[in-house]
Amino acid sequence: MRDTTLQQIRQLCLAWPETSERLSHGAPAFFVQGKKCFLMYMDNHHQDGRLAIWCAAPFGAQQAFTQARPTTFFVPPYVGHRGWLGVCLDRGLSLEALTEIIRDAYRCVAPRKLISQLDKPVQ
Repeated sequence: MRDTTLQQIRQLCLAWPETSERLSHGAPAFFVQGKKCFLMYMDNHHQDGRLAIWCAAPFGAQQAFTQARPTTFFVPPYVGHRGWLGVCLDRGLSLEALTEIIRDAYRCVAPRKLISQLDKPVQ
């Protein structure tokens, strides 16, 4: 399951304009234009038992999600103070919800030029 989950996260993250992947602090991480990290894939980080992502989140989302579903969402260490959101990947979150969370993470760090590409109608 873990390899499949990482492949799914990788596919979702690399679908956005000008994204790349590299290891950061020993974990797969995804960047916009090679500079700004928007998501990290964490598999049992410091033996916390979680298969999760840590991702950038819009203002207020961290509190809203963690209060609504505390078994699925959490405040991640190190980046939680910046409003990042932790998402457990083994709690039945739908693919659609996960895609939206990743899209929001991307939008939090991407420059306006790239975000505008997302907002263009499909022709």
